Amino acid sequence: MAAGTVVSRASGVVRNVLQGAALGTGLLASTYNTANTAPTSLYTLMIGGALNSVLVPQLVRAREGDPDGGRAYEQRLVTLVLCVLGAGTVLAVWAAPALVSLYLPDTRQGHQAHELTVVFARFLLPQILFYGLYNIYGQVLNARNRFGAMMWTPILNNVVLVAMFGAYLGLMTVPDSVADITDTQVRLLGLGTTAGIAVQALALVPFARAAGFRFRPRFDWRHTGLGASIHAAKWTLLFVLANLVAMTAVTHWANAVDVALPDADAGYSAYSYAQVIWMLPQSVVTVSLVTALLPRMSRAVVEGRVADLRADLSRALRVSGAVIVPAAFAFVALGPTVATLLFAHGAGDAESVRPLGQMLQAFGLGLVPFSAQSLLLRGFYAFGDTRTPFLLAACIAVVNVVAALACHLWLPARWAVVGMAGAYALSYGAGLVLTVWRLRRRVGGRLDDGRGRGAQVRMGVAAAVAAPVGWAVARTCTAVAGTGTWGSLTALLAGAVALTVVYVALALLLGVAEVRGLPVVRRFAGARR
Repeated sequence: MAAGTVVSRASGVVRNVLQGAALGTGLLASTYNTANTAPTSLYTLMIGGALNSVLVPQLVRAREGDPDGGRAYEQRLVTLVLCVLGAGTVLAVWAAPALVSLYLPDTRQGHQAHELTVVFARFLLPQILFYGLYNIYGQVLNARNRFGAMMWTPILNNVVLVAMFGAYLGLMTVPDSVADITDTQVRLLGLGTTAGIAVQALALVPFARAAGFRFRPRFDWRHTGLGASIHAAKWTLLFVLANLVAMTAVTHWANAVDVALPDADAGYSAYSYAQVIWMLPQSVVTVSLVTALLPRMSRAVVEGRVADLRADLSRALRVSGAVIVPAAFAFVALGPTVATLLFAHGAGDAESVRPLGQMLQAFGLGLVPFSAQSLLLRGFYAFGDTRTPFLLAACIAVVNVVAALACHLWLPARWAVVGMAGAYALSYGAGLVLTVWRLRRRVGGRLDDGRGRGAQVRMGVAAAVAAPVGWAVARTCTAVAGTGTWGSLTALLAGAVALTVVYVALALLLGVAEVRGLPVVRRFAGARR
């Protein structure tokens, strides 16, 4: 799973680099990125949150408790999901102008950008149905302990998008502003993006058939157990809604910066690119662990093995922390260098991507609580508890919105979105404290015997010492080699190697067993012996 996720995320980085080169990080890019946010948000609001958190435990229970091994339950569930999302897609396309206005209001100054975003949205909103198909088939496979396909098929989407942006760059004149983009370019971007998600979704169908799932539409939903799933999902819906309210508010304020300063590259697109890069370590490490552990933890709860659930959570925190903690400090030390290497091409340059690098630094340390909180939530889901995650999400959303609003009102426009990135990190720090407190009460005691906290502290100390070393090495290389592609690559590699070596050495000296257990460290130690 981790291997598939790594390849998927690596190809996703290539896609984002080409997207940045084609569209830049200013207002034009924000019209496309804002429109592309809508289908993901609406899918998650309609049913996606329930699929990812509620329905895996329900599928596990159906497979273990139903006489037919849960087959009828699966058929009804897939039918329900596709019907709901099909109807939702049609309504969303019809309501595209109103949906776009939530993110980018139709003002005199921003009218042209608003109209272009609406056009993009009509092309992109059909992704809702394909997101649903991908995720429901993926959850059917997960319930059968088949995790690999769901991690590998997103690569197909990235291949389609890389080809699309490559064609956009190679065959067409790249526009400089919203007014310059042509209808042909809009159609290429809109149809190509939706086609990528369609390919990703349809690629799971043969894997599901190989695992023994044959879809047969079933509409006999009454008195079949789906009511329990829908009842459990109501809190997940509110959980998703809380997150979407915060995201919509930040997107709205970040787009306001793009409209006010269209050439500053300090608004929503820079924020979204920075957030995608920042989430990469969590996507590779934590998501892989969570995907594998949730069915296992659900079975532990069903069988009354709460101690095993605590042990799984504790070990997952320690194992993920061995990578997540230094990665968080690396973003603080090397964020601007990462931004220059990835996005200072085509429509961007070293100066225009500087705000993006500063946003990476502001997100930085928030990766630790973001990753840990995401993992610990699965402890509640394993119990079938979706109410507590909603309450926690509401608290996080309130902190995020209040802090982001303060940035919007009180910081200069050029720095407002950098502040919002820091607000996001701060909100998850507060959320992690609340999550640990609530989960300890839920499992009836500490999550571990103190080893987890001690390991995290020692990892933090090692990373805090290593980060300035990596920063100094990267800065020296930049001063010598410049900020071009090769200079940035040299600086990033040298800084990352220096940071990693110092971190691993100190972590081993401090006795962090999880760092010693990392595959790269084991191989190196074996080679020395």
